[in-house]
Amino acid sequence: MERVFKAPAKINLTLDVLGKREDGYHEVEMVMTTVDLADRIHLKLLNSNDIRIEVNKGHVPANKHNHAYQAAYLLKKAFNIQTGVAIFIDKKIPVSAGLAGGSTDAAAVLRGLNEMWNLGLSLEELASIGLQIGSDVPFCVYGGTAVARGRGEKLSFISTPPPSCWVVLAKTQAGVSTKDIYGSLQLDNMSHPDTAGMIQAIEQQDFNGMCQRLENVMEPATFKLAPEVNMIKEKLIQFGADGTVMSGSGPTVFSLTRSDAKAERLYNGLKGFMEEVFVVRILGERYEDFKK
Repeated sequence: MERVFKAPAKINLTLDVLGKREDGYHEVEMVMTTVDLADRIHLKLLNSNDIRIEVNKGHVPANKHNHAYQAAYLLKKAFNIQTGVAIFIDKKIPVSAGLAGGSTDAAAVLRGLNEMWNLGLSLEELASIGLQIGSDVPFCVYGGTAVARGRGEKLSFISTPPPSCWVVLAKTQAGVSTKDIYGSLQLDNMSHPDTAGMIQAIEQQDFNGMCQRLENVMEPATFKLAPEVNMIKEKLIQFGADGTVMSGSGPTVFSLTRSDAKAERLYNGLKGFMEEVFVVRILGERYEDFKK
């Protein structure tokens, strides 16, 4: 028995850091949504009691360090599953890009094996298991559009998806360390995104208002460590993007536009000198709507 599950990427429409917590993590507040750039997770049940993993891209671990492997392991351990699973990850989401590629793969494995092993777990229960893997996994279990707080695991869902539009994503080859970027943040000298305004713009389907409120407080730290990320953002603005911001800690930058011609112009403007450029639609709907 083999089934395929979709694992969409996420983008940050806003990303705010409110301070450092006693546990060493940072307190965040961010508006996240899904886009139709997705990995495909192939799950095949095995009679043998092991977890096998294969990935079609290099630089992705095909062992216990892979988030998808960890998701299968946690379910097997928690419910004493005595059969195994072969996981093939058809990667479309760029690696180490600020798009939650590993987290969404783990979420797809949790949802998929919940069905295939007939565990009957709710999304809330799956999200709780996923939090053991990473703070983005709970959001990826649900999908949709949400405000994430705490370490990113406390979710308040926005019932209305963002206005329909194109998303042009561009990932440089710059390697950025999330730990280094958090360590470089100037918490006492930081302008903060208008999170409430972003939520209102989404709820009112105000595309221009949403574009005006795109903001990520990590940009200055990332741009200092990887200036080419800033260069890509500036080029997208020069090419006429309606709104542009970095996702996560980078190095991916994305632009929003409702114009087919403008999306094509942004894509062509970047494709000449970088490999990983994508034009996709904003998704923004809960898992129940995109799981097939």
